[in-house]
Amino acid sequence: MKIHSLRLLSLIFFVSLVSESYGQSRPRDLGIPFGVLPSGKLNAITDVEGLKVGHLTKIEGESIRTGVTAILPHGGNIFQEKLPAAIYVGNGFGKLAGVTQVQELGLIESPIILTNTLSVAAGIEGTVRYVLSQDGNESVQSVNAVVGETNDGFLNDIRGMHIRPEDVIQAIQSAEPGEIEEGNVGAGTGTVCFGWKGGIGTSSRVLPHSLGGYTVGVLVQSNFGGNLQIAGIPVGEKLEKYPFRSAIEKADGSCMIVVATDAPLESRNLERLAKRAMMGLAKTGGIASNGSGDYVIAFSTAEEIRSKYNAESGSLENLQTIRNDDMSSLFMAVIEATEEAIINSLFAAESMSGKEGRTVEALPKEKILEWINSNHPN
Repeated sequence: MKIHSLRLLSLIFFVSLVSESYGQSRPRDLGIPFGVLPSGKLNAITDVEGLKVGHLTKIEGESIRTGVTAILPHGGNIFQEKLPAAIYVGNGFGKLAGVTQVQELGLIESPIILTNTLSVAAGIEGTVRYVLSQDGNESVQSVNAVVGETNDGFLNDIRGMHIRPEDVIQAIQSAEPGEIEEGNVGAGTGTVCFGWKGGIGTSSRVLPHSLGGYTVGVLVQSNFGGNLQIAGIPVGEKLEKYPFRSAIEKADGSCMIVVATDAPLESRNLERLAKRAMMGLAKTGGIASNGSGDYVIAFSTAEEIRSKYNAESGSLENLQTIRNDDMSSLFMAVIEATEEAIINSLFAAESMSGKEGRTVEALPKEKILEWINSNHPN
């Protein structure tokens, strides 16, 4: 008992020491287990080579708590070098722009933008203006902007529509490879997840060379409800925050999940991959409730299967892609990475006050770590 108490005190002291550090404050580094596959160097979607992420965070006055997150699949001209892509609708109570063309053609031709529900129009305009301004796109007259959203109206004055097209362009232009800030940033600034402060989270998995050595990265905008589970611990029940506990509680919300991989996959198998991301959401206790917009956008960055906009008419595309029989390890990777990205978003988020004096508390991490330490002793 004494040894256990000392171990617990040391763990809590460690949490307080590292709370300011990106590299040490994440759940994995605090001993929380997430599957069996290894993560990438950064444990982020940017472990997929060439991918960039940018945030625009807007916190103003007492009621503006919102932002934009931009994902650039590669550093070149995405319209000129389109990527195989797919979108899977877990639950369709949402306003995802650009979905039908991706489903029809199996390609993405723009940065992917995440923001709040009533700023989708600004997301479209900002993305289109950015694409039209790029060298080589001078004659382009149609752009399919992919813009996803969740509703941050509990903390944010969403009706004020405070995101402008210029904010979207700034988020795109600020996108960089490397470490990604998580929590109350970008499109996750004002979100709520499982009754606690949600936000942006990311994670990755790298397959062993015997399975192809491919990387799968996930980024989430968490803003949904359910019965929170972490490492097998029924956190929602223990903290008495779960759906239908009383007649006034709801589990509605949304979750945007972006999946990137360097594995050469065409749209059909990317959709199969996207479906498995919803299993990762389910592992955290998410229930894809009636009012939840749960979408997965998946794409492959493999250069050899990109579609050239200016390809000669009548030319054939020679696409070499992964066999169906070799997809299972990628399925496992995206499930694990999605689960961890969601929990990362909760651990990184801090308590926030916003519209009408409302406050959403951060997840009580020390208490959860105590439970996990008791169930998974070193």
